[in-house]
Amino acid sequence: MSNPSQSVTGPWSEEQLIADVEAAPTGPQVGAFFDFDGTLIDGYSLAAFARYHLRSWQIAPADLGQLLLTGIRGVTTEEDFERFTVLSMRTWAGRSEDELAELGERLFVQAISGSLYPEGWRLVEAHRRAKHMVVLASSATRFQVAPTARAMGVEHILVSPVEIVNGICTGRPGGPLLWRAGKAAAVREFAAEHDIDLVQSYAYSNGNEDVPFLRTAGRPRAINPGRQLAETARHYGWPVARFRSRRRPGAGDIAHTVAGLAGMLGGFATGVTLGALTGSRREAVDLGTTLGGELGSVLGGVRLDVYGSEHLATRPAVFLFNHQSQLDVLILAKLLRGGFTGVAKKELANDPGFGLVFRLADVAFVDRHDHAQAMKALEPAVQKLHEGISLVIAPEGTRSATPALGPFKKGAFHVAMQAEVPIVPIVIRNSGELMWRHHAACGNRAGRGSPPGLHGRLDGGRA
Repeated sequence: MSNPSQSVTGPWSEEQLIADVEAAPTGPQVGAFFDFDGTLIDGYSLAAFARYHLRSWQIAPADLGQLLLTGIRGVTTEEDFERFTVLSMRTWAGRSEDELAELGERLFVQAISGSLYPEGWRLVEAHRRAKHMVVLASSATRFQVAPTARAMGVEHILVSPVEIVNGICTGRPGGPLLWRAGKAAAVREFAAEHDIDLVQSYAYSNGNEDVPFLRTAGRPRAINPGRQLAETARHYGWPVARFRSRRRPGAGDIAHTVAGLAGMLGGFATGVTLGALTGSRREAVDLGTTLGGELGSVLGGVRLDVYGSEHLATRPAVFLFNHQSQLDVLILAKLLRGGFTGVAKKELANDPGFGLVFRLADVAFVDRHDHAQAMKALEPAVQKLHEGISLVIAPEGTRSATPALGPFKKGAFHVAMQAEVPIVPIVIRNSGELMWRHHAACGNRAGRGSPPGLHGRLDGGRA
């Protein structure tokens, strides 16, 4: 279906990919088929499952040896892939379907979510805004793919089936695997069932084995392609785009992170020491917060583009922010500069760095698993608001696993109503990309456009 006469010069940017989607016909007759491993996530979801099985010793040494041998030789044919998949599924034999589904959800939060490409997330969102029928099409299983699809708001997945008998996994495939011709056939069948116009549809993938899949759509896109797929894309004139790696940061990124955190803590300590000369603990904390935010952002190389800064003057207030990164503490210190306290999980009370800072700032430590204790811990915050001290709180209660907002807890709203103060939302963009979940350092990432309201955006920052 692809047209070799198409001409595409140079790699496409994320903005070009999204602009192309926005210019396309709208409606569910247009499909957007996304490969999963290597296309929407950096790496392979099976690796998270393999690490889990190795840690829990739930894989036989013989099976492990065969998996490693197949991986070293490479998967190049349908027979290789089937052999590799069968070996992988064998580790699930005897486990219940519910247990595997729960494991998939847990590994998504603990590992896979941190590998999601933000560019891929925004590209899926662009297709959803256009009312296209978005489908994740993968050779992986539903236990690997379904949690990500739910997090992205994607209703349809095409995956390699796992045989389940009476609710128990047999360790064997449950039908044809979606690899090479199998994935292409599944897409064509799905399109016929849902009246999708494949000529107007999109297909995204990173692997050369997915050339048949890419050719099912009139708008194929090579994402993060290897050498072979890049050559094929040049031959057919397919657009090529590369997303920023989500893998472990380099030495420079770690150095910026250390400098930023040291600058923040050092600035806070200096400010508190100088402020103590005034005899006011509150003034000392405010000076420390201001110096910590400024010094930490300078040494970490973090720059903020702030929209709606006039709303920061609303004091006292309950400031709500979307929590995506450890950088959020530095960002909030630089934005608010003092005159506030916060709420943190009780585990941080004994943190050797932030624990002391938070205790000096009268932060309320809450047990996220004990609703009664959490509400009681927030009672002093109402008094602080009456005294003119604002409150900063993440209504989700924890860092988001993805760029999407999680469910809100009620505590912040109860406090605002009891103290009769306004709520001011702070929308932080890109901090999760600079220092994402489960990583101790971050890399460079340019900011994007801003939504309405107060908006702290990191633009080209490093920390």
